[in-house]
Amino acid sequence: MPVLIISDPETGKSQKVEIEDARMSPLIGRRIGEVIDGAIANLPGHKIQLTGGTDKDGIPMRPDVHGGVKARIVLSGGVGYKPKNPGERKRVTVRGNTITADTIFLNFKIVEKPKRKKEREGRGVLNRDRSEEQP
Repeated sequence: MPVLIISDPETGKSQKVEIEDARMSPLIGRRIGEVIDGAIANLPGHKIQLTGGTDKDGIPMRPDVHGGVKARIVLSGGVGYKPKNPGERKRVTVRGNTITADTIFLNFKIVEKPKRKKEREGRGVLNRDRSEEQP
């Protein structure tokens, strides 16, 4: 079952949502950076942005590799490789920036929350009438 990890940059918290394989089909073909509706992750009214993910083997998605294929590229840092010494480079396997059926973990961040309805005039905590506050 694919797992969606949705992060909220405002609060710094994240939540994990498991979805069935049938609900994964609208996500296939999407790319890193695309904004989609949050209803797929049980967040109606939200807009979420794809920030990355990994496939079934744990290979990370990289935004600068096009397509959904695996590629062996030389990296000097960034997603998929952290060098131990300055200037060190290494050939590593990464996944492209497009979601495929092999993608298991997907990372999202919330970019737009639903707008809340304003409270009615005079019903707020500061505007409450003192006569209503009897013990």
